Amino acid sequence: MVDAPLTCDVFIVGAGPAGLSVASRLPDDVKTIIAHQDQEIGLPIRTSGGSWTDDTDRLGIPPEMYNVLNVNEAYADDAHTVIPLKGNLPAILDTPRLYKWLATQSDHKDREIMLGAKFTSARRLGDGRFESVVRSRDGVNRKITSDYIVDASGWHVAVLRALGLTEARPERLGVGTEYEYPLGDNAPDRGIIFLGSGVPSGYGWAFATARGTLRIGVGVIQPDTDASPRKLLDAVVANEALLKRYKLKLEGEPVVHSGILPSVAFEERMLWGRVIRVGDSANFATPTAGEGIRVCIELGRVLGEQLGEAVKTGRDAPLKVYERRAKRQLKTNYKWGFVINTRIAKYGPAEWNASVRRMAKLDTASVTGLLRNDFSRKKILAMASAGGKAWVRSRLNRLKRRA
Repeated sequence: MVDAPLTCDVFIVGAGPAGLSVASRLPDDVKTIIAHQDQEIGLPIRTSGGSWTDDTDRLGIPPEMYNVLNVNEAYADDAHTVIPLKGNLPAILDTPRLYKWLATQSDHKDREIMLGAKFTSARRLGDGRFESVVRSRDGVNRKITSDYIVDASGWHVAVLRALGLTEARPERLGVGTEYEYPLGDNAPDRGIIFLGSGVPSGYGWAFATARGTLRIGVGVIQPDTDASPRKLLDAVVANEALLKRYKLKLEGEPVVHSGILPSVAFEERMLWGRVIRVGDSANFATPTAGEGIRVCIELGRVLGEQLGEAVKTGRDAPLKVYERRAKRQLKTNYKWGFVINTRIAKYGPAEWNASVRRMAKLDTASVTGLLRNDFSRKKILAMASAGGKAWVRSRLNRLKRRA
């Protein structure tokens, strides 16, 4: 069954933070259609929502939409440290509320959000426009003709694949499962990460949220490991001794969240003529910690502004501004981040014990830079210096044991 076709200037596939941010900065009279496969903006939850207070302030995110973690700790099999973070602190976003807020930024514009609409295909027409097809949950197909098409579909890279611009989804993925419990007696401003034998090729986390709940989760890199994050998480929540060590109390039945994001090297290309990618379709998730909502919002807004200029002038040159901005902001940082990502994915318990101990010796700026995937020359030298000292100590200890 096919309903009457629709026509628009810009067709956006995906109503996550990237797609919604693009729409928020388009001119009010640019006809925009957003196709979103879920029935509601922001639900189901597919991300833990990690960010940073400097970024929430800069992006204008209302304080009630995130929870600040003042106390942050790291655990390995035989190591524990309080992470030295000051000033720019972790902020846990209430993603359903945040995404709905982002959607309101374009409510007054000539924009339509099609909920429960799965993007199925796209082709380029002879006049240079695009004809896409979306299918509703009741099986009705709808054709959409657009001048521009934005791939904000996440790791599916649905638009690029449909148009033959890429052959496959990313080969390497971060896969996570998270349980959300009532907060109970847990500290409302504390967050932890746990690493080592219990979470091969990944890490675990637990923190309080702005919703008055506690989330605990595990994420791994596949195919670096074939371990199931759900099974690894189940082993953690069933281990009373481990929870006691982490100072966590789990009460009631949890709500389950799960998500997938790309964990591959950054690619510079964002444009194929009037086809543009943004968000996880463009590998915006940070390689070190896998958080990228702040990047999606910031660069999504840049794309919206430049895409609006392209629509108004009929020239595609403004889109190059977005591509250059993404390259300048991400290329070097993500290069270093991916080097670290692939290296630590091979860590065993001994390496993680040493890494957690090193965290206490780094200055706040270096630790924040590592976790935020922000690698200035100064921060790289500081981290390399700390790592070099640890390497020398480990070799001396090894020689002593042999003697």
